[in-house]
Amino acid sequence: MARLTLREAITEALREEMRRDENVFIMGEEVGAWGGTYAVTKGFLEEFGERRVRDTPISEMAIAGAATAAAMAGTRPVAEFMTINFAFVAFDAIVNHAAKVSYMFNGQFDCPVVFRAPGGGGKQLGATHSHTPDVIFAHFPGLKVVCPATPYDAKGLLKSAIRDNSPVMFIEPVALYTSPKVRDEVPDEEFTVPIGVSDVKREGSDVTIITYGEGLHVSLDAAKSLAEEGIEAEVVDLRTLQPLDMGPVIDSFRKTFKAVVVEFGHQTYGIGAEIAARLQEEAFDYIDAPIKRVAQYDVPAPYSGELERAALPNADRVIAAVKEIL
Repeated sequence: MARLTLREAITEALREEMRRDENVFIMGEEVGAWGGTYAVTKGFLEEFGERRVRDTPISEMAIAGAATAAAMAGTRPVAEFMTINFAFVAFDAIVNHAAKVSYMFNGQFDCPVVFRAPGGGGKQLGATHSHTPDVIFAHFPGLKVVCPATPYDAKGLLKSAIRDNSPVMFIEPVALYTSPKVRDEVPDEEFTVPIGVSDVKREGSDVTIITYGEGLHVSLDAAKSLAEEGIEAEVVDLRTLQPLDMGPVIDSFRKTFKAVVVEFGHQTYGIGAEIAARLQEEAFDYIDAPIKRVAQYDVPAPYSGELERAALPNADRVIAAVKEIL
């Protein structure tokens, strides 16, 4: 069992799946000779060759369109966007074609394509390169949306995504790629993590914190500080936004009667709004306090490091939200 960073876990998953199934191939900008913008596919060209590690032109629409067609033809492409911000350029291919093709053809076609994309803020990449648009993609039926926060989940979920017969948007929090605090033990033996299953990352009895992606580590930091004051927070990691598994969330809420949703996307029309709505619909009798949301402020991501940190969620804001409803 090795201790891996999030980036290393993703690399392992890709390499193992390409060795397992010759129908799996990688395509994207600089994934071959350069080894990927974030070095995820470093060495892949030498191991698997140009047929299965394909550098593409700088055209996200072409990448997504070709990957969708290749998936319909029976292969399993993993298409990398240099950043999820560029997936906007490919929106038509992702949402109008990959997500809908099985439905439009009455199940005669599968579309087993994975769109990999680093996303989120926290790296001083500026307003146009720091979006967290996860909830936008989760809005469309037919497209699965996954966002892991730990190396174990990243490896297991990516392997599941590649084997899935539906299109999957696989979002990788860029700020977690090489973070030392995210390094985790990952088994050497074969394993997968199922898509569409939330996970309780910390048990508690006083308040439920619902989160995913980078928000998990902010929430765990907040829970640790709250515990020093005698407040035990249960932390639920969604891991997948579409399909959304509310089971562990509802179970936890029925125990604590209070909830805070933490997300790195903008608050307005965000995933927190969906979670709050589902809680009042499915667990109304258990609500003892307003459901609070801690999210990125509704401003474009600042380039200044200090201002960017101020705009994003942090443990202090989560702690303040918990104390407000307690």
